[in-house]
Amino acid sequence: MAEGPPPPRDADVLVDVELEHGLLWLALVNLGELPAHRVRVRLEPPLRGLGGRKRLDRLALFRRLELLAPGRRIRTILDRPSLLFARDEPTRFRATATWVTDAGRRGRRVVEHDLEIYRDLAVLDPEVPPRAQA
Repeated sequence: MAEGPPPPRDADVLVDVELEHGLLWLALVNLGELPAHRVRVRLEPPLRGLGGRKRLDRLALFRRLELLAPGRRIRTILDRPSLLFARDEPTRFRATATWVTDAGRRGRRVVEHDLEIYRDLAVLDPEVPPRAQA
């Protein structure tokens, strides 16, 4: 008797840090093959991005995402490394993601991050052209 394909992997959500084009990004990722519902993320301590102007834990992405599709990755800019390290703020944080599966089971994943690993990397900060005079 031939076996069918294995059942799809359930939702599995985490927050990762990515470095791309001279910017640090926070990525909310569903590694599973099924959707995650009612996704919530707690960042401890709260992170400030965009030159220290924006509390990232207050973004709707982390407070009330109702659906994260299978294999989906949603990113938001954390900061330019030079701006992040110029501030006297913690570089270690914990990201706790919680969600509900299609079957109604609760999922939870905690990831500890240390942004110090990005401090010594050779990164070109993107140049921002001056604003045109009107």
